[in-house]
Amino acid sequence: MGGELAEHRAGGAAGGGPSAVVVGAGIFGAALADRLVAEGWEVTLVDRYEPGDPRSESGGETRLLRCAHGADGFYASMAWRARELWRELGGVLVESGLVWFARRDDGWEADSERVLRAQGIPVDRIGPGQAQRLFPSLAADDLAFALFEPEAGVLRASDGVRALVARARAGGLRFERGEARPEGGHVLVDGRRLEADHVVWACGGWLAGLFSEHVALRVTRQEVILFDAPPEWQSPPLPGWIDFDVSLYGHGLIEPHGLKVASDREGERIEPGVRAERAAEPSVAAARDYLAARFPALAGARVRTAPGCHYSLTADGDFLFARHPEHERVWLLGGGSGHGFKHGPALAERAARVLAGAADPDPRFALGDRAPSRALRTAGS
Repeated sequence: MGGELAEHRAGGAAGGGPSAVVVGAGIFGAALADRLVAEGWEVTLVDRYEPGDPRSESGGETRLLRCAHGADGFYASMAWRARELWRELGGVLVESGLVWFARRDDGWEADSERVLRAQGIPVDRIGPGQAQRLFPSLAADDLAFALFEPEAGVLRASDGVRALVARARAGGLRFERGEARPEGGHVLVDGRRLEADHVVWACGGWLAGLFSEHVALRVTRQEVILFDAPPEWQSPPLPGWIDFDVSLYGHGLIEPHGLKVASDREGERIEPGVRAERAAEPSVAAARDYLAARFPALAGARVRTAPGCHYSLTADGDFLFARHPEHERVWLLGGGSGHGFKHGPALAERAARVLAGAADPDPRFALGDRAPSRALRTAGS
């Protein structure tokens, strides 16, 4: 590098407002950069990949947007706010509704119904026969009831990240491609030091590797199976669906991707960004078997693609947003834990208030030890 480091003061729009460098253009970083730009900040967003890259934790085809979070009202409220913010982007949220297949009367779905009704979030309890009318073919003999979220839906994942960054760029965001690493309270990108009032590291599965003394994440391999289906399986009108007790979820036909079946069970540990090009055959077979059992008319459906992805899991499923213990103006943001994508814009609102000094960091997002829990995800009983 020839000696001295070049320095760059983060900024995009003129005006001399507060400034931030956000490292990581996944959903958390992109949404935060977009929110800060909208509030008059000068922001530089850094990533080794382009926004929406399939190697990132936020890339790929789709994510469900649901408000039900069992007995947890905090995330239910945040998901409902996020839905409003996603709708502002246009073309990202597929407003299909979503059905929970409840196999028992007193489980996650019943807890969710109580919380959603208390918060005024639309929800309907329907019988198995009513649920069957929502799909061209549905085996419902094992269901106690179904919980229908009419205002839920499906998010186009890569499209959503790109849309957030595009809107922020239009407002003055500076986007830089490069490999970033921390140097004290600063960011080094290809030999240049980026300076700003605040630095936010929002690196998904890479966060623990950069800050191993402070961040504990399990990065796991996950697999998605996308099937061909006849036109009557299009979403909408078909709702997305979650079968919590067997940890499976999906949606109808959404082009250009297909009809989705995926497991939320935690896969094997992997390095972030490292994944097989195709899901393992046992995973494909399990998805086929479930599809034939739950939606009999789709028995024998052809697999279109079977991509991999990864989760970065905290012990309890709560996200992470906290000040670095040694650097007052450095913040760590991540731990999407398999359910973070939908919350991105609403979490960014909260983080922006903290960075502006208008709110305190939420204790549930703090660093430190956490009690293991699967209560926030569709990880099965």
